[in-house]
Amino acid sequence: MARRAKITRKTTETDIVVDIDLDKTAGSRIDTTIPFFNHMLELFARHGFLKLVVRGKGDTHIDDHHLIEDLGICLGQAVAKALGAKKGINRYGSACVPMDECLCRVDMDISGRPHLTYNVKRGRRKIGGFDSALVKEFFKAFTDNSGITLHINFLYGDNAHHIVETIFKAFARAFRNAVDVNEKIKGVLSTKGKL
Repeated sequence: MARRAKITRKTTETDIVVDIDLDKTAGSRIDTTIPFFNHMLELFARHGFLKLVVRGKGDTHIDDHHLIEDLGICLGQAVAKALGAKKGINRYGSACVPMDECLCRVDMDISGRPHLTYNVKRGRRKIGGFDSALVKEFFKAFTDNSGITLHINFLYGDNAHHIVETIFKAFARAFRNAVDVNEKIKGVLSTKGKL
């Protein structure tokens, strides 16, 4: 059964389409009109071993906030829809990823209970024109709309670009671990019988 979903969202502030296929690895195309964020979503698709097509635009002449938050909403909804009843998935995923001087650990539980712990204490830094504080807003919107418990713990490092890139790579690897189907799991991995 295909684990694929397409979500569209059009408001007075943004116009977004997100199409995700959890079991394909080729054909990703990302265009959010924010070059740095395109790069982060490309990393997510590549290191998460999935196909991701994103088209998004918004009122970035005011600020990137609305577009970044709505991209998180759409990706979260697409993931929830693609996972369906979550039968056979590992449910839990963890990854600790280094990049040069940076190290980040991400743990997740596809539990149906949205929660974000975001331990990234590096202040508000610009990466080119991108406000790195918006990364937390993206993940908050993602968790709220996917029903995933997500813990992002940035351990150390200094370069702002490397910090965010390490976060997205660790997120991608933990995500892949969690969504992979395990033949040993019959139904869902819960004593409740439902996630």
